[in-house]
Amino acid sequence: MRRFLQIGPTVVYLGAFMLLPLLLMAYVSFLERGLNGGVRWGEHTVEAYVSFLFERNLDDSLALNTDYLQIFLRSFWLSISTTAFALLIGFPTALYIALQPPKKRNLLIFLVTIPFWTNLLVRTYAWILLLRNGGLIDGSLHGLGLTDGPLNVLYTPLAIAIGLTYSFLPFMVLPIYTSLEKLDFRLVEAAFDLGADRWRALTRVVIPLSMPGIVAGSILVFVPCLGAYVTPELLGGGKALMIGNLIQSQFGAARNWPFGAALAFALLAFVLIAMMAYLLVNRRTSEAR
Repeated sequence: MRRFLQIGPTVVYLGAFMLLPLLLMAYVSFLERGLNGGVRWGEHTVEAYVSFLFERNLDDSLALNTDYLQIFLRSFWLSISTTAFALLIGFPTALYIALQPPKKRNLLIFLVTIPFWTNLLVRTYAWILLLRNGGLIDGSLHGLGLTDGPLNVLYTPLAIAIGLTYSFLPFMVLPIYTSLEKLDFRLVEAAFDLGADRWRALTRVVIPLSMPGIVAGSILVFVPCLGAYVTPELLGGGKALMIGNLIQSQFGAARNWPFGAALAFALLAFVLIAMMAYLLVNRRTSEAR
């Protein structure tokens, strides 16, 4: 009874603010779309899920439509690219911080968290000023004679990837730093004593022992990127829709609540399948060892 009282508030909170909204969204995805938005309560259909891959012709026959699938694939590709960029930048940063004295280490961690002090919307608008034609980056490169014309980076998938990498980079640095901070660097010294160079010590000792942090950071970056809305909306300019923008448009301008709910659950299903696949592969790898 005492244990139930300890976990009871958490269970009630998660059930009320997480499970019930998910169940409500699942129910909405199987309802008929209202004529002026909303839904028709009590009228059930799977049309929202059919619309993900098909569209209806005038004779009510189904025709394959991959537009929404392409948006999903674009979102996954941008999320994977962002995770890779964040890892390439975040791992050396975390390793550098972990090798510093404690006082300097705390200061560097403090600097990593500074971007969280500013609203994401403000930071994204700052990137618009940096990436636009004639902006700071374009003007500097042109002034140095490195470019002849405008970069035309803004409102492209590259601009979205840059913005997402900047936004979620701390979520990659901090978990990796946590793993590296616990690393016994005498193992690295032992690797050097056994004849390993820096590259082998990094790939055979440091990276494997910091893998829990790398995996945690990758998940913390990849999953939020899939549902990102502000950064793709502002830096993409509506030219490169991602899943978050598509879902918002269905609940907003299109007023198609069932389809928006179905898209949200399709995204949730893809993420859960990917996570389950990773856990299965990780378990088999651990058993093989």
